[in-house]
Amino acid sequence: MSILLPTGAATEKMVRNAAKGYDADVVVTGEIASFVTPDHLRRLIGEGRYGMVIVSGMCTAAFDEVEAETGVPIYRGPRHAADLGMILSLLGEVQLSRTVPADDFLAARRREEAMKTLEAMESGADSDFIIRGVKIGGRSRIKVLAEIMDAHKRDDILSDVTGFLAKGADIVDLGFGFDAKPEDVSRCFRDLEDVDAPLAVDTQEPALIRAALGRADLVLSLHEGNIPAIGGLVADAGAAAVVVPRGASLEENIGAAEAAGITCIIADPLLQPVGSGLTSSLRSFGDLGYPVFFGAGNVTELIDADSTGVNALLCGIAHECHASVIFTSEHSDKTQGSVAEMRRATGMMALMHDRPYPKDLGIDLLVLKEKRRRREPPLVCNESMSAHQVPDEIEYDPLGCIRIGIEGDEIVAVHRGRAIRGRRWDEILYTLIDEGCVSRLDHAGYLGKELYKAGLAIRFGRSFEQDGHF
Repeated sequence: MSILLPTGAATEKMVRNAAKGYDADVVVTGEIASFVTPDHLRRLIGEGRYGMVIVSGMCTAAFDEVEAETGVPIYRGPRHAADLGMILSLLGEVQLSRTVPADDFLAARRREEAMKTLEAMESGADSDFIIRGVKIGGRSRIKVLAEIMDAHKRDDILSDVTGFLAKGADIVDLGFGFDAKPEDVSRCFRDLEDVDAPLAVDTQEPALIRAALGRADLVLSLHEGNIPAIGGLVADAGAAAVVVPRGASLEENIGAAEAAGITCIIADPLLQPVGSGLTSSLRSFGDLGYPVFFGAGNVTELIDADSTGVNALLCGIAHECHASVIFTSEHSDKTQGSVAEMRRATGMMALMHDRPYPKDLGIDLLVLKEKRRRREPPLVCNESMSAHQVPDEIEYDPLGCIRIGIEGDEIVAVHRGRAIRGRRWDEILYTLIDEGCVSRLDHAGYLGKELYKAGLAIRFGRSFEQDGHF
């Protein structure tokens, strides 16, 4: 089957190199590949016998009529010519899209396949026990336990819990400080009666544990100091328990928990933060004979580094330690997003079952860096000049200034008392122009810059300051 590959002069060499070994005609249609028109493409198809056409993924034109007239399918190739070779090598395995650039389409397809694989793996996995429908241990995926500290002080505990579940938490843990009272604990769990997901209580105080047992599915944490007082009640409630070492060893406390009648036990050897014994504490994460609890949040919260990579690495370590539950939190601003990051990381580790490394899985935790930098051809021009210096004095738009900010996941632009809200910076800019709020080109350029920064701030969970550095 012969393939027509229209391209631009700037990318001709790349496309010809990618097409070597294939039955393909590379035709230069102009300087830029994405500028090919339906009429031009119609003429090119008429000059040969082609089984398909692959246009640049950057094309914005619609080729439906051309395809209908010629009977030749027209697909979107990658946005970048550097990726064409990879796309051509997959033609016998995948069906390209007529509307979505091939690199985006294939990435989305691989993500979809990865998620289906994860679902099938979890469905067929065995487990040590099940907590409210969630498998723990065995060959099941590592479960993400998200902590809400000082749950009794939250204004809307139901929204906090459902928010974490929506981000990917398998279990939500309600932590209670020393100032909490049993009635505070009862109130919080009473507010969550309709939540159909595992909930944990995080306190070592027997009175607070007792107040939670009507709804809590999991208790954190039991040791020799509270097992005599509360162990029997935990067993009677049918709750699972995380057991930790304290004055007594982990093995001794597990024995005491079993003697109290608790049958669903998760062993927590206690992971220490970086600088306080992280590597030495890992020695305790051997084959304990029980599902293992891995307290990654204690490490992520106590290191000033972006949480994405830290969480990915910690989850990889947890995987090698055969952990069943991984603990994370979003207590500080720098760890916002950790629940979703950790859930993605647990999926990566599960998909690695037949691979030596967690890469090329269909899902990843790359946020700021690229997996592979593309080398595009140089820009072609007839002459070059240096950019002009920006004037020291600003000439303000006579239609007035526009204040930009972010509220939740929305960008807000206020012009003369009227707010325009949206989630896409370009839609806000278009609306400002369309509503007659902008009269100067330099003002429009400035607004585009600031609105795009606001969008990035929302995307990466950062604060936004108009005219400030990002």
